[in-house]
Amino acid sequence: MSQPDTSSALTMQVRALLTSTPNAALPMTYQQVANALGLKPPGTIQRVAQALERLMAEDVAAGQPMIAALVISRRGDDLPAAGFFEQAVSLGRFPADPNQYRALYIAERERALSYRH
Repeated sequence: MSQPDTSSALTMQVRALLTSTPNAALPMTYQQVANALGLKPPGTIQRVAQALERLMAEDVAAGQPMIAALVISRRGDDLPAAGFFEQAVSLGRFPADPNQYRALYIAERERALSYRH
C-alpha cells in the first residue's frame, strides 16, 4: 500500500485501511496504522494523526461518523490521543467539556464501525 507519502494519498490510504480492516481488529493504534501502511520514521505517528484529522474534517463535512474514531492511543485507556478530541471540538462534533469525551467517543466509534460496511 506504499504510495507516495503525500498528505492526500496518505489520507486516502488511512481511510481505505480503516474501511477494510475487520471489526475484530479495531480499534487500531496509531502505530498499527503506520505499520500497516509501511510508513517509515521520522514522524510516522504525526503523519497518521494529521491524516486522521483530515478524515475527521471530511466526515463531519459529509455528515458521516468520523472513521478516525477507529484509531486509539496505545496508552492503555482505549481512547484516541488528545488531538482527536481537540479536532472533534473544533469541528463542532463534540462539546468542549472533557467530562463528556469518553461517552461521546464510544458512541462515535460504534457509529463509525456500523457505517463503514
